[in-house]
Amino acid sequence: MWLKPEEVLLKNALKLWLMERSNDYFVLQRRRGYGEEGGGGLTGLLVGTLDSVLDSTAKVAPFRILHQTPDSQVYLSIACGANREEITKHWDWLEQNIMKTLSVFDSNEDITNFVQGKIRGLIAEEGKHSFAKEDDPEKFREALLKFEKCFGLPEQEKLVTYYSCSYWKGRVPCQGWLYLSTNFLSFYSFLLGSEIKLVISWDAVSKLEKTSNVILTESIHVCSQGENHYFSMFLHINETYLLMEQLANYAIKRLFDKETFANDPILDDPLQITKRGLENRAHSEQFSAFFRLPKEEALKEVHECCLWIPFSHFNTHGKMCISENYICFASQDGSLCSIIIPLRELKEKMKEQSWNILFTECGRGVSMFRTKKTRDLVVRGIPETLRGELWMLFSGAVNEMAANPGYYAEVVEQSLGTCNLATEEIERDLRRSLPEHPAFQSDTGISALRRVLTAYAYRNPKIGYCQAMNILTSVLLLYAKEEEAFWLLVAVCERMLPDYFNHRIIGALVDQAVFEELIRDHFPQLTERMTDMTFFSSVSLSWFLTLFISVLPIESAVNVVDCFFYDGIKAILQLGLAILDYNLDKLITCKDDAEAVTTLNRFFDSVTNKDSPLPSSVQQGSNVSDEKSSLIKVDITDLIRESNEKYGNIRYEDIHSLRCRNRLYVIQTLEETTKQNVLRVVSQDVKLSLHELDELYVIFKKELFFSYYWCLGCPVLKYHDPSLPYLEQYQIDCQQFRVLYHLLSPWAHSANKDSLALWTFRLLDENSDCLINFKEFSSAIDTMYNGSFTDKLKLLFKLHIPPAYTEVKSKDPSKGDELSKEDLLYFSQLHVSQPINVKEAESLKKSPEKGKGKVDIQAYLSQWQDELSKKEESIKDLPRMNQSQFIQFSKTLYNLFHGDPEEESLYQAIAVVTSLLLRMEEVGRKLHSPTASAKEFSGTVCASGGPSEGKTESHLKKDPSSLREELQWSFAFEQILASLLNEPALVRFFERPIDVKVKLENAKTSQLSFRTKM
Repeated sequence: MWLKPEEVLLKNALKLWLMERSNDYFVLQRRRGYGEEGGGGLTGLLVGTLDSVLDSTAKVAPFRILHQTPDSQVYLSIACGANREEITKHWDWLEQNIMKTLSVFDSNEDITNFVQGKIRGLIAEEGKHSFAKEDDPEKFREALLKFEKCFGLPEQEKLVTYYSCSYWKGRVPCQGWLYLSTNFLSFYSFLLGSEIKLVISWDAVSKLEKTSNVILTESIHVCSQGENHYFSMFLHINETYLLMEQLANYAIKRLFDKETFANDPILDDPLQITKRGLENRAHSEQFSAFFRLPKEEALKEVHECCLWIPFSHFNTHGKMCISENYICFASQDGSLCSIIIPLRELKEKMKEQSWNILFTECGRGVSMFRTKKTRDLVVRGIPETLRGELWMLFSGAVNEMAANPGYYAEVVEQSLGTCNLATEEIERDLRRSLPEHPAFQSDTGISALRRVLTAYAYRNPKIGYCQAMNILTSVLLLYAKEEEAFWLLVAVCERMLPDYFNHRIIGALVDQAVFEELIRDHFPQLTERMTDMTFFSSVSLSWFLTLFISVLPIESAVNVVDCFFYDGIKAILQLGLAILDYNLDKLITCKDDAEAVTTLNRFFDSVTNKDSPLPSSVQQGSNVSDEKSSLIKVDITDLIRESNEKYGNIRYEDIHSLRCRNRLYVIQTLEETTKQNVLRVVSQDVKLSLHELDELYVIFKKELFFSYYWCLGCPVLKYHDPSLPYLEQYQIDCQQFRVLYHLLSPWAHSANKDSLALWTFRLLDENSDCLINFKEFSSAIDTMYNGSFTDKLKLLFKLHIPPAYTEVKSKDPSKGDELSKEDLLYFSQLHVSQPINVKEAESLKKSPEKGKGKVDIQAYLSQWQDELSKKEESIKDLPRMNQSQFIQFSKTLYNLFHGDPEEESLYQAIAVVTSLLLRMEEVGRKLHSPTASAKEFSGTVCASGGPSEGKTESHLKKDPSSLREELQWSFAFEQILASLLNEPALVRFFERPIDVKVKLENAKTSQLSFRTKM
């Protein structure tokens, strides 16, 4: 037998061993005292004694072969034999196969390494055959792992066998391993730091033969695509050659006779290409033909037995045939009696019996004990007759229904006849819910589904209805009563999957982020290959929202729902990991996301439930194409069991911790997405840069948040609705706008800055809801900083005419122009304090979210389209400014000019403009009404250009009705604009550039402290 090479000392060996044969590289020795007449005398007796006491191996094997190299004192034992015939056989093999090869090496070290590698290969070869005889797959499993690691072939590639041999690369043999699989001939060698890897597909082999020459006594020649490959030094070369020939012929047949293989899924399966597999195939064909069973049914076992025939009262002898889904019996003569029993019916009865035993041991109902046995039974699948009861129990819905008797009937009655966006969506999706199931092919099932969904939308208008809810509710109605299905839906949406079915599906996104973290922990090789983890989010969203119902056949999906109601989201996460684990090798080799999606979809198509009692017409897997039916089937029970065994150590505490951590990330990511969408829309209408808009948005949003940090009366953010379109999600009221106006407006130094803030807010609040969004806010800021002279003047003009302008007077005279929060909110709401009128009705039309439970997206699109098509407002469209409004307009200009380096020039300019406008108006009025005069107003302007406060105030204090009687005059915007353009000081003031970046930076740093001052 061949021995693992070990060193021996020749000095001591010469005393105990005699040399019988030798050459330059090997020595054959005989133990002293063996094979000699008289036992070798005294020396033989002493050696025999030593062998008996010290070395039993040498006693059994008195012959050995040593490997040596010239000029070396180190010898390696490589073989031993119990008799001369055995050792001579090994010696001859070495001379025929090794000696001629060693001459090609350049160094003694290379020779020794080659001999050691070859001997170890022979030992492994012998060990492999011995394990094969004992049906021990351990060695084969090790070879399979090495095969998969070395060549990276798909996991479906089946390794048939492997051999130790030498591959000739030029004139140098390379010792290694030859792997024969269903589709490839592969060779791997690693010797002295040199790696050789060879993979040849069988269908590329053009020549396969045994050859011999001077150097190689016997070898196998393989020609592939014009290249010649030689393999030699096999222990059983004939056996190897025959197997290679069979595999090559099989591949050629598959290549040139594809139709036969395509129509025969068993023959097309490489796993069946064995002698035993083909025999089983013939038996299965006979079995399915006799009993008229589906062709996919494979015969598993056959037993002789007797069957009791109850109506004839006697036993008949025959054979019982067992397949995966049926037990069949045929009498001996074949015509006397036969019977077919579906195993699914037996299994269902067995599962019911198991649960009844559990109820007896652990109790039944809310107070039952939940043990490991309970979990095991859930994993196997809950029986159809108990599914509704146990879903109610495990989900806790039974407690809510008991605590609210009659609630469902009341909600159904109250929601009857309601019509809104949710009910419209429900009606649209009703017949899309499990259309293949008979229960939803009639009005009875559709009506029940409508009542449950409508009742829940009425109960919880914040959620209303989401598309995934119809699929989930359909499955609930299959196994639970209508009221029970309603409470199960409540349990799922409000407790077990919180925030899953709102507009932003934050709960599902959080659990997807948790799932991604678990993928990183358990499959680092997958995350390294697929750097973009968003793929898993896009793929797994439907898994979480529908509990795999939308991707798995219904008969398999209900088992997943069983586990979900027992273990919650933990069951979904575990199953998701098990699915990725099953397809890991395929996913790693995918070139892009589309190929990965296809891989997962094919896997879902292959999932079955062999225990399902559903009729074949309902089972989605029964109507698959021939291509899908040829896939390797995966039983859902085995998949769920594997998910529990491999990933059952995931704790609820860990999931809760991961959810909390990822919730922050998910919400911030959504907020960032909202911001980017808002900035993209707003940037098209303003001159502010994206960076400036970004900082402005941060300040805008922060002010809204600051308003509620210390607001004890309203701790929840008031003006934030994520269900609205991006622009409408964050809105501010007048008080919040005033703070931002003081921080950001270049006109905030004006004495009447509170009034200006109020009028600006009223101008921007076009729909009269006392709120403005970021687009409206940024448009005003942009005009103040980047607008032209005309734009800024137009803004000031519009601030002093309705609907923006309203006469402002503080309730506390001591505060002067400063307005309290109550004053500000009062004046901002003046225009909406009336009953519903035409104007308010129009504002409701303009705002699609008003008066509705949900947002009408189509109305928003229509509104935005109108805004896009709206022409720029013409200055001729602006209404005229009356006397009191013009007085306030003039006061505002004086306030804006206060403190300016050109203050005196500006005062003088505005006085000149005012006098000019009054003279123009007086001339115009005299032409129409000679009795009218505007002299009274002229006293409000001093010769120096400053305002005459006393006269102005006294003038404003006059009765408004008397003013209307005395002076019924007004100015058009064109008149004011033309007059101001004639004054260079005024033009310079409004066209002077202002650094908005500095203003934004100061606002960011002082925003919090500024609120404290206010």
